Amino acid sequence: MTHPVQPLRVVQLSDFHLFADTDGKLLGLNTQFSLEAVLDRVRREQPDMDLILATGDLSQDGSYESYQRLAKTLSGFRAPIYWLEGNHDKPAPMLRALRGQDNRVSPCVADIGNWTLVLLDSTIPGEVPGDLFDEDLKFLDDALRDAAGEHLLVCLHHHPVPMGSEWLDTQLVGSAERFFEVIDAHPRVRGILWGHVHQEYDDTRNGVRLLAVPSTCVQFKPGSADFAVDDTSPGYRWLDLHADGGIDTAVSRVEGIHFEVDMSVKGY
Repeated sequence: MTHPVQPLRVVQLSDFHLFADTDGKLLGLNTQFSLEAVLDRVRREQPDMDLILATGDLSQDGSYESYQRLAKTLSGFRAPIYWLEGNHDKPAPMLRALRGQDNRVSPCVADIGNWTLVLLDSTIPGEVPGDLFDEDLKFLDDALRDAAGEHLLVCLHHHPVPMGSEWLDTQLVGSAERFFEVIDAHPRVRGILWGHVHQEYDDTRNGVRLLAVPSTCVQFKPGSADFAVDDTSPGYRWLDLHADGGIDTAVSRVEGIHFEVDMSVKGY
């Protein structure tokens, strides 16, 4: 008797904005507290996940202590973790804290089951907006062409399509048009996901699923012309990657997190 192939369960966590001090706050919200609330929910809802994607802005202050604490915390899930650098991250302390996991830090490739995940580094050193340079696009093209999986998922920190927020869309991937030229040349690509935008997004382009995830801390108000904080709760995204290339996904948010927004210490 043939048994159906189980989908791969992936959990995406993003934009943690942790500090060396566990009392550190972003816009008035303690980011360690909100992360712990999200992870408690992950523990209850995702006992059998196959992979964790941490899609950037792991730290707010770029401290070794924040990266070390996050790596130790997530290692308790006993699932492989793949790490993307975000615009707030500092490579030296990040890589020092993730020593021994170099092959799981963007840019990199992960083969799991019928799927290949390609993780890109969309950061510009010292800048907030994102871009993919010639070497990044070559890495993407080569990785997609040589991928062992039948189905491909591309992951990056910055958004490659507009979110409809004027202030935020000044930060999207500068070479988005060239990025999609590469994507369009590889029909095995099934999805693209990213962080950075601190909000949920789910759309389709040329049959490819486009997905963004809430932050584990502060949420940005969708559709806002200027920087604005939303009152929705922190959360994460889960994905089921099916053997036939299908993607099922949803966002899960915590409950009961309330804070007074402090715009005097934006930090973003």
